[in-house]
Amino acid sequence: MFTRYRTVLAYSGAWRFSLTALVARLPISISTLGVVLLVTGLGRSYGLAGALSAAYTIANGLSSVVQGRLLDRLGQRVVLPVVAAAYAVGVAGLIISLESGWPEATAFVAAFLAGAAYPPIGSAVRARWSHVLVGRPGDVQTAYALESVIDEVIFVIGPTVATVLATQWHPWAALGLALLTGVPGTLALAAQRGSQPVPHRAAQVRAQRAVMPWPPVVLLAAVSFALGSMFAAAEVSTVAFSAEQHAKPYAGVLLACWSSGSMVAGLITGTIRWRRAPIARVRVGTLMLALVMVPMTFVGSMLTMGLTLFVAGFAIAPTLIALMSSIEQGVPAGRLTEGIAITHTGLAAGLAPGAALAGLVIDAHGASPSYLVALGGGVVAALASLALPRSFDPDAPNRADGVGDSDQLSIF
Repeated sequence: MFTRYRTVLAYSGAWRFSLTALVARLPISISTLGVVLLVTGLGRSYGLAGALSAAYTIANGLSSVVQGRLLDRLGQRVVLPVVAAAYAVGVAGLIISLESGWPEATAFVAAFLAGAAYPPIGSAVRARWSHVLVGRPGDVQTAYALESVIDEVIFVIGPTVATVLATQWHPWAALGLALLTGVPGTLALAAQRGSQPVPHRAAQVRAQRAVMPWPPVVLLAAVSFALGSMFAAAEVSTVAFSAEQHAKPYAGVLLACWSSGSMVAGLITGTIRWRRAPIARVRVGTLMLALVMVPMTFVGSMLTMGLTLFVAGFAIAPTLIALMSSIEQGVPAGRLTEGIAITHTGLAAGLAPGAALAGLVIDAHGASPSYLVALGGGVVAALASLALPRSFDPDAPNRADGVGDSDQLSIF
């Protein structure tokens, strides 16, 4: 089962940049949760926590595509150190402003800076895989599957460690962990020049820029937006649920259960050769994600919630893999990083309203009803997926590179 994973990791430098990227993108599983833990740990409201999380995620969503283009044009070794430094300033400013009781506007500015500066590590590492494995589309697919599993490992490790640190040591510790992993990890990734894609300067980009199939890309971004809202609402609701059960230190364990289910499903999905088109799997996956949110409102114990979240997690990775497979198969090879970044932007942008709305419901009605916000996000994603075409243009330019066979799994 794991032979294909061992094969791609044997390529020169592959395991180093993949492992480094794991550390560098640990903040994606910590940042918004860390904001919630810091704000509520200081005795402030879930509404403020959700709003600050929204500021962070909106900024991240707005900057992702811009950063992706800069990475393509200038190279990772130039862009990554700059944005890492700005991210450090933003996170530090957010912690200090809240701890010191500065005006809330200061915290919002810091949160916006941190979100805007956090680099799209997931896109960067996948671009490295495509560069290292050029001409080997089957190996690229396996590498993308590996990265999707690593994403889930991050969401198992990050929330658990961050919650324990924030509740047992100090409220700012979760964001501190994001700072101490994201910045050094990003700098270490930038230092690995041998595996970096060759930058495409502006003149080259203007000359070679292929046409993006915008209608399906925008629809997939809309699906991503709804899924992001669902994920964020469920995360905030789970933290509040744990607090109501007088077990807030175990909120990270519950979130780890959710990610563990997704990780197992991702491992399995990455070894399957699919005959159904990715977009068809997106439709099925979004429907399943909506359905698995239904029981959350009725759960009344930590143990039951953990089991429910674990089972629900099995719908996450296959859906996201299918969604990113659709992008990989449908956009031109020269704009693959941009296409992935657009979808990531949709996910990131969706986190903001999901977290904010769930926070408002928690403040007004408690944790259990707030899971209905997550359910709503899943329903919207399922409905939006129905508007997707059956497939992208089969003559998309990147098919000349051998990527995107309809009977194979193209992976995140």
